[in-house]
Amino acid sequence: MRDVTTPPRLGPLYLAGFTTAFGAHGVAAALGTETDEIGLTFWGLGLILALYDIAEVVLKPVFGALSDRIGIKPVVVGGLLVFAAASVLGALAGTPVLLALARLAQGGAAAAFSPASSSAVARLVGPAQAGRYFGRYGSWKSLGYAGGPLIGGALILWLGLPALFAALALLAVVAAATTAWGVPALPVLPKQRVTVLELFRQSTAPAFLGPVVLLAVATATLGVAVGFFPLVAAQLGVNALVGMAVVSVVAVVSAVVQPRAGGIHDFAPHLVGRAMSLGAVLLVASLLLVAVAPSLPTLLVAAVLVGLGVGVITPLGFARLAATTPAARMGRTMGSAELGREIGDAGGPILVGAVAAATVLPVGLGVMAVVAAGSAVAGGAMTVRASRR
Repeated sequence: MRDVTTPPRLGPLYLAGFTTAFGAHGVAAALGTETDEIGLTFWGLGLILALYDIAEVVLKPVFGALSDRIGIKPVVVGGLLVFAAASVLGALAGTPVLLALARLAQGGAAAAFSPASSSAVARLVGPAQAGRYFGRYGSWKSLGYAGGPLIGGALILWLGLPALFAALALLAVVAAATTAWGVPALPVLPKQRVTVLELFRQSTAPAFLGPVVLLAVATATLGVAVGFFPLVAAQLGVNALVGMAVVSVVAVVSAVVQPRAGGIHDFAPHLVGRAMSLGAVLLVASLLLVAVAPSLPTLLVAAVLVGLGVGVITPLGFARLAATTPAARMGRTMGSAELGREIGDAGGPILVGAVAAATVLPVGLGVMAVVAAGSAVAGGAMTVRASRR
């Protein structure tokens, strides 16, 4: 299968992953600095930031299943082109309402090409190499998460907010063109009818639910780190740029680790469950460390731990799902897995924020650590049990 797994064939899919991550974090970070210039209230800012994620939560399973029915490649290319059009709307938006519509459309488009890209990686490389290539795919997404705020901030500083949306439009068009030209077409496979009972069994099977729970723990902790580690730094009197650098440490460590961690699935698949559980331990330890002893050194150590934990769990979780899912329903599985990750990404910060509002931030982080630990134990047990079968 070497001819379909070389970088030129998968490169466009890596670029698609980078695009959705860059679009998510780049614009989100930028809007916070442009609130006054575009006439946004804090409520309006929160709503616009949420629209992208809301669209992804609702639509990812839908588009994942659609890619099984009409083909993966049309969904990836179509989603990228809609993302480009939505970005053009964002560049031209002169009112908060148009900006909100652009952000909603971007999220809907990302909900199409993100799970479809994951499904394409899974089908092109096959189960034997899934870990290695999901590691590379995840690494490119991590680079998008890390580079989005930095590149977006630079574009806004030099050229204004429309330049950021224009850059996203250009990036999406390039990704769509290279996908259409360079990624092999994958045939639509015959689809078997499934009853509601069979669908429930598939969604609650340990082979599916275990990795998804661990993926949700990883994104929940990542969301908390991105949202609250800079706040902890600010409360300590640390420069704001240093606080943002802590978040970049998370993304860079994750980007470096993922290709290497993914190889565990290919060379020692029996260790996947234990490796993912170890990643969860690192995530819980990072939260406890900041909750118990907040300081700049512990923040940096915690950032490294989060990067390691996310970098281990993400490629192994998707590789395990790819290896245990029939090709005919790969899109639906990847869309549902992405839904689980989005729930974690939203739920983690909400939990910490709610508890911190009623008490103090360290208590919120401590409660999040306990919830993450309980979820990780359940997810890890299911993953290990399924891998023994």
